[in-house]
Amino acid sequence: MNILHINASYKPAFIYGGPTMSVSMLCEQLARAGNTVSVFTTTANGENELTVTTGKPINVDGVNVTYFKRVTKDHTHFSPSLLTKLWKEAKNYDLVHIHAWWNLVSVLSTGIALARGVQVVVSARGTLSPYSFSNKNASIKSLIHRLFGKPFLKKCHLHVTSEREKHAILKLVQPKSISILPNLVKLPAYTLSAEKEPEPLLKLIFLSRIEEKKGLDILLNALLLVTVPYYLTIAGNGDEGYINYLKEIAADNHVTDKINWVAFHDENKFDLLHEHDLFILPSHDENFGNVVIESLSVGTAVLISQNVGLADYVIKNNLGWVCDTSAESVGMSINTIGGNHKTDLSRIRKQAPPIIYNDFDPDNLVQKYIAMYNELIKHD
Repeated sequence: MNILHINASYKPAFIYGGPTMSVSMLCEQLARAGNTVSVFTTTANGENELTVTTGKPINVDGVNVTYFKRVTKDHTHFSPSLLTKLWKEAKNYDLVHIHAWWNLVSVLSTGIALARGVQVVVSARGTLSPYSFSNKNASIKSLIHRLFGKPFLKKCHLHVTSEREKHAILKLVQPKSISILPNLVKLPAYTLSAEKEPEPLLKLIFLSRIEEKKGLDILLNALLLVTVPYYLTIAGNGDEGYINYLKEIAADNHVTDKINWVAFHDENKFDLLHEHDLFILPSHDENFGNVVIESLSVGTAVLISQNVGLADYVIKNNLGWVCDTSAESVGMSINTIGGNHKTDLSRIRKQAPPIIYNDFDPDNLVQKYIAMYNELIKHD
């Protein structure tokens, strides 16, 4: 099978968080399974550009990746050279898999691939949700959706990572088909999770990109209501102005001395997660949540909002707690966990890793993606 993946960013642009990691891991696993996998992407790396060769395929961990220069240096990622290349070569592929939405790479590539008569699957990756439409540039997004998005997506197959994302998308568009498959998540080599000695402080951690939708402001306001002894680590990068705003909330709530702000961790993030008792993600909108799986893989229980795509999975497997997106709900949950449910933290530390490594085994998951592709290729 010859598959082309298109995403506005690709490794090593990890500044974009989970989507970049998931897309690259999927491509690598597909290549290892014997498929021919190519990637068209841009040099996007936040406000900067990746220092890579452009316009020529480069082998990146077994995947043929072509980086194209982008004209715009913002989230639109406009790249005429990428679009031109796609127009010329789209018919060479059995299927084109486009990731994310609301950027000119994804939307225009979808239109070009459809015009060239190629089967297209789109992974919106959380960008087609009520929150996405209402959060930023709502009027522009609505206009783009009416003019291009809805007509294009009706002719595509859609891939989602959770039932929650599926229901949200079906309220916006009726695609040719819609498939649910979880993200591939890169996990550390499996080891039995070491026992942690009980400590007087409940060690909390938030590890993610720091942006409005992650709900970190909710967590900081919830700390006012927390009565159990605790300490919070915040690991992540984001807009400096927004981070300063969050630090002002912490100062106003007189909890600054109970918080350790550290930069985003990549290589040693699993060690950092393992050192803590509870990972917290009170997101307003999260189609999946790779870091939830990463945390559970090392035995650290999770407290996540009902708006995180993995909420049902966490409840079904009894691997953590689900809260509302309010300071009251988060604060009450932390008090309950730190008081009556500390034994659950120990149980989850033992039970979570084997469950995660079984459910998210990359060799098994990639076969499900291959089966999906084969079904879509013969769809018409």
